[in-house]
Amino acid sequence: MARCTLLIDADDTLWENNVFFEQTIEEYIAMLDPLGYPRDYVRRILNDTERRNIRQHGYGIRSFGRSLEETYLKLAGNMARRKTLAAIEEVTKKLEAIPPKILDGVPETLAYLAARHRLILFTKGEPVEQATKAERSGLRAFFEAVEIVVEKNKAAYLRAVKRFRIVKARGWMIGNSPRSDINPALEAGLNAVFIPHPATWEMEHAELQSGSGKLLLLSAFRDLRNHF
Repeated sequence: MARCTLLIDADDTLWENNVFFEQTIEEYIAMLDPLGYPRDYVRRILNDTERRNIRQHGYGIRSFGRSLEETYLKLAGNMARRKTLAAIEEVTKKLEAIPPKILDGVPETLAYLAARHRLILFTKGEPVEQATKAERSGLRAFFEAVEIVVEKNKAAYLRAVKRFRIVKARGWMIGNSPRSDINPALEAGLNAVFIPHPATWEMEHAELQSGSGKLLLLSAFRDLRNHF
């Protein structure tokens, strides 16, 4: 196969991510049980708060922590307690301290791919947070570059194409999110590889769309070795 440029997603493609957020949310909702709200209602208010904060403050653990605190204050009203706010801050810090848990088959597959193609880590989120994850993961050396963007949309992919001089026919985006990894890459004229993750964040769900590029569906990251 001709040498390609592979843009590779990070969270829930190379290492576990959302499963830890979900565990934190479960712990958080349990903290709010004394307020008497149904758990699905608390989650709905939290999701709405997250969407608003993402627009204003971007992605990342700090934005998430802000959403936890704001949701609690909204639901608790004058029943809010400093002890609970401190506990929310503590679970957020605990989430931030979790080391990257590399998904099965990732290191050896990256080593295989890096010997044959140009690899670029293409992720969104808080720049320092994402760069730190990449370094702590031990996977940084496989990538020619790390590109961290505010949002992964068509415009972001077109900028990446221009910056890295990617020939679209030989450019591929690899990831687990239809909304951020697959659909906008195809819309930008790139090819894409969809590797579903069972714990993909619900805000990243979307129907797969067609584009001018090729779409490949794989069940595991290691399967990339059979195609590249």
